[in-house]
Amino acid sequence: MLECEKCEACIARKNDYQALREKVAKKCAGLNYAPILPEHINCDGCRMDGVKTYYCSDLCEIHKCAKGRGFEICPKVAMIWRNNAQAKTTLLG
Repeated sequence: MLECEKCEACIARKNDYQALREKVAKKCAGLNYAPILPEHINCDGCRMDGVKTYYCSDLCEIHKCAKGRGFEICPKVAMIWRNNAQAKTTLLG
């Protein structure tokens, strides 16, 4: 997800929508064959400090690369920018 503002986990946290957390948890649990609970569906967004979903904080290769190297020099982000002109604006917000 390159746009935090459209991410349902981010929307659920910002607006404290429990029903949306439950919907997203059920969908993610089914897709990942993992016990994902509504309380796991909280994220402040990749560009912000604060809580992240498990996927974003621990599994997302783009987030890990950008966090470790910075958006400007992360090769994974550079590849996205080359293929999607809008992505740079979106990621740097």
